[in-house]
Amino acid sequence: MSDSIHDFFDENTQWVEHGTGAAPAGEPPQPPKSRREMRKRRRRRHNRAIGTIIAVVVVIALVACGLYFGIEKLHEIRDSNSQANTAIEDYPGPGYGEVSFTVEEGQGAVEIADGLLKAEVIKSAEAFTSLVSANDSKLYPGTFTLKKHMAASQALSILTDASKAAGFLEVRPGERLSAVIADAVTLSGFAQSDFDAIVNAKGEGILPAEANGSFEGWLEPGTYNVKSMGSASDILKAMVDKRIAKLDELGVPSGTDRERVMIIASIAEAEVNKADYYAKVTRVIENRLAQGMSLGMDSTVAYGNNVQPADVTTTMLEDGSNPYNTYKIAGLPPTPISNPGDNAIQAALKPESGDWLYFCTVNLDTGETKFAVTAEEHDKNVAELRQWQAENGQ
Repeated sequence: MSDSIHDFFDENTQWVEHGTGAAPAGEPPQPPKSRREMRKRRRRRHNRAIGTIIAVVVVIALVACGLYFGIEKLHEIRDSNSQANTAIEDYPGPGYGEVSFTVEEGQGAVEIADGLLKAEVIKSAEAFTSLVSANDSKLYPGTFTLKKHMAASQALSILTDASKAAGFLEVRPGERLSAVIADAVTLSGFAQSDFDAIVNAKGEGILPAEANGSFEGWLEPGTYNVKSMGSASDILKAMVDKRIAKLDELGVPSGTDRERVMIIASIAEAEVNKADYYAKVTRVIENRLAQGMSLGMDSTVAYGNNVQPADVTTTMLEDGSNPYNTYKIAGLPPTPISNPGDNAIQAALKPESGDWLYFCTVNLDTGETKFAVTAEEHDKNVAELRQWQAENGQ
């Protein structure tokens, strides 16, 4: 209806004009002759405005894209120029002469690279650290024989080979005191008698009271630069101090409870060769102690006779004079039987839940161990071991 009315007025309304000639230059445009024409003019102005806005937006977008890609290109050029100007310097190798170079325990790649640069082994620290990072290399502590003006890759191949390290004593989890001291004598140059005198004096001034005068179990596994130490006492003290610090870190209670944890952990470390079994072994030990049963561990008998568990004989098992014979003597042995590692210590602190009273390693190659609640179950596991031994000539 409204459109019809607008059309009626558009067709019949006359507009009064003030002149019949063309509009002079500079004067306002002539008004529309009809309402229809007025609406058309409005639509044209509206469309022109929208078109102008779209054109402006497009231009702005094009300018922004141009700026972005231009800046990116400038960055690429700058980076390529920077790389060209800062090329990593390296010697071609193989080098000459001989350099004795020591990597200390705990040193990182940057610190080692700086030392190599100062020793004139490599041409730039970046050449070495970039290789370490790219290959995720493990650098071993020790004293290595290198050359001056080596290629960084050649130096790295030596520093990542533990067999080429000298002068550093490695204490391994499960090692006995006697084995550690034998290695210390060889590497340090100090006499066996120097170490024996300290051990016989019950570690006075070195061991904590809860050790009860025995170094066994109180040497922290790790790597030690024994060549840099001044005496046998310094070597043993360094290992004991690190052990005490680690036990504090692991939250092992002090006093007699600490020695008890160490004894149980050392047995678990000696009895099985997989960390997954440690907490089950410590549970067997706790269950047997709770029921007043003897522990019956070959590892303790072996320790008391200074042999390996595989070498335990029937005579040894029957020898009640051995204070470490847990077949004949109830309770825990008087001291740890090795230097346990972190996993075994944590297993002694938190044994796995279970009712097991027995365990038996049924495959001596893989270390597979089975646990049992009853003697009947245990007998089946022992029979499985005997079958494996027969099949493998053991």
